[in-house]
This record gives sequence, C-alpha cells and structure tokens, in this order.
Amino acid sequence: MSELTMDAHENILEEAASWRAEGRDVAIATVVKTWGSSPRPVGSQLVVDTANNMIGSVSGGCIEGAVVHEALEVMQDGKPRLLSFGVSDEQAWEVGLACGGEVEVFVEKLD
Repeated sequence: MSELTMDAHENILEEAASWRAEGRDVAIATVVKTWGSSPRPVGSQLVVDTANNMIGSVSGGCIEGAVVHEALEVMQDGKPRLLSFGVSDEQAWEVGLACGGEVEVFVEKLD
C-alpha cells in the first residue's frame, strides 16, 4: 500500500475504534477478493454504525448499499458474512461497461 493509502486505512480503523469507545455498534466491511473490473482494491474498508454513519468505501453504487444493509444485519445478529458480487462480461457490455468483474466483501461486527 502507498503511504497515502495506508494513512487512509489507519484513519478508518481509528474512527471505528473511536465509535466503539463511544458505545456504538459498529461493523466493518473489507474487500477480500477481486477479479476483473473492481472500483476498489483488496483491503479497502467501509465502517458502518447503527445510525448509518459511514467512513471508507468498498465499492460504490448499488454494491455499497447492499454492503451497508448487510452490515446493519451483522450488527443485529453478530454473524459475519462473506458477500459476493459480480457481473459477467456480457452483462457489463449491455450496460456500457468495458468488462465485468467480481468482488468479495467480508463483513463483521466489531466487539
């Protein structure tokens, strides 16, 4: 990771720790695998609390919304999840993208 990327990553984790110290329920989502076209690299993180406060990013668009939804569920039931999202090359072409891709995101509650 570059220094800028590492600093941003550390700030996300510091913010997550701060939110937990305030007594908030917090979930963290981490990109653990990508293939093809992916807007965020492996290691990218998103932190969410129960009031929908967020810091960081694992994707953007509808994937990010789905990850936030799952993060809220994880905070409720405490069960981590591995989420998979993807679009085939054919589907990507139909919506004007050059190629498809896949991303896997691990979501867990911080205790």
